[in-house]
Amino acid sequence: MVGGSRKLMGVLAAAALLGAGAAALADTKLAPPKNYRQWFHVNTAIVTKDSPVFDQIGGMHNVYVNAIGLKALKSGGTYPDGSVFASDVHEVTLSDGVYSEGGRKGVAVMVKDAKKYAATGGWGFQVWIGGDPSKPAVTDAAKQCFGCHVPQKAHDYVFSTYIP
Repeated sequence: MVGGSRKLMGVLAAAALLGAGAAALADTKLAPPKNYRQWFHVNTAIVTKDSPVFDQIGGMHNVYVNAIGLKALKSGGTYPDGSVFASDVHEVTLSDGVYSEGGRKGVAVMVKDAKKYAATGGWGFQVWIGGDPSKPAVTDAAKQCFGCHVPQKAHDYVFSTYIP
């Protein structure tokens, strides 16, 4: 798990280098959402060693959206306040041609509140190392998170799309 924590911290450092825009302090009152694995499972992405961002975000990303955000996900519209995406990031193993989920590296969230998070496109961001609420990793959401989401402005800064 220590290696996974170092890799997740690398994500944050790399995002800081890529980030743009005004500083937006992270919301320290955010907490990992409860029961997010019961939400709608949007997709699973596996970032492999073939990816140029593997050192920063390598692993298996299970992405979930709450009921508030699901309608916008399906329609491709703007997300209403209260929409939440959770990404459950895990180590990934490959054995006999089968990728499998390993230990948790972290839990990341995007929370929509257009007024509160105006500096970051209306989204608040946080990552907790290992999913531990006492280990938040984001201190500057603009540099560590939002900078990578800017190219998705036409999709309300969200990378995930609905797959029927």
